[in-house]
Amino acid sequence: MFERLREVDERYQDLQAQLGDPVLAVNHEAYSRVNREIASLNDVVMAYRLWRSTLQNIDAAKDMLRDPDPDMRDMARSELNGLEEQLPGIEQQLRVLMLPRDPLDDRNIILEVRAGTGGDESSLFCGNLFEMYSRFAQERRWKLEVLSASEGTVGGFKEIIAMVSGDRVYSTLKWESGVHRVQRVPATESQGRIHTSACTVAILPEAEDVEIDVNPNDLRIDTYRASGSGGQHVNRTDSAIRITHLPTGIVVTCQDEKSQLKNKDKAMKVLRARMLEAERERVNTERADERRGQVGSGDRSERIRTYNYPQNRVTDHRINLTMYSLDRFVMGEMDEILDALNAAHQAALLKDAESGAF
Repeated sequence: MFERLREVDERYQDLQAQLGDPVLAVNHEAYSRVNREIASLNDVVMAYRLWRSTLQNIDAAKDMLRDPDPDMRDMARSELNGLEEQLPGIEQQLRVLMLPRDPLDDRNIILEVRAGTGGDESSLFCGNLFEMYSRFAQERRWKLEVLSASEGTVGGFKEIIAMVSGDRVYSTLKWESGVHRVQRVPATESQGRIHTSACTVAILPEAEDVEIDVNPNDLRIDTYRASGSGGQHVNRTDSAIRITHLPTGIVVTCQDEKSQLKNKDKAMKVLRARMLEAERERVNTERADERRGQVGSGDRSERIRTYNYPQNRVTDHRINLTMYSLDRFVMGEMDEILDALNAAHQAALLKDAESGAF
């Protein structure tokens, strides 16, 4: 591993030298590519250099133990103890940083939240979940753009789809795919009984054009008059778009924009993301035996979390983590559970690495 780290450090230095090339400076695309690679290597290189300097300081402290001055020896012994305590943590950090990275981690995402069992209460919970993700995105300074929304009859949403763009969005939120269950007393419940309902969440990495080649002949594009809120315009213009990918049967609709062209562009983004996800699921199914290092399956039919409002409790079933801070969690303070999921994923990958699975 440490030989690989030395090579990474050399690559990092080479990339930094390239930034000083005046030819590269005028090529915006190439300059951005080099900067992105530097950023992707930065954490590994900084940890490697810290490890290397810690070893050098340990050697220096051991040399000082031979000093004839007893005060110098005491100082060296104290420094050596501190450095030797730090070293295992630095080496563990390096092992984590050198784990195989998901190539999609830096992608933007298509976020899909859908009401499930529970009728109107499920639609309201769908709205609550979307607000939670919106607040989390706002805190991270991510951009969130609604692509499509179908409102519930008493509030919330039957379905809402949004594009979330920013730094490592997929890496952060990819654990959210699955069934989210809520337990609470609905506003319409006169007897005070707790009801259980559910929503499904899908986190789809944004597909790049080169990955998903969509043949126009495979598409059926229908236009129709938009429904719901939107003023008089929705009653006059066939601006809504429905795209059906005939080979897979995937159907995407979009009616949020007044422009038919804008609705089509948004619908195509969702279509490409769903096609990419379908292909990834196919490959993952074929490699099921190799997927021990994951947290859950990512399957949207898998119940991943329960939100119990009477007890102010949120439980993530994949890692058996329960927190009694649901009120803060639904306000977008999701980091503790997301960090725990990521740590569990890393621990599983390290276990696989140590057993020779990689």
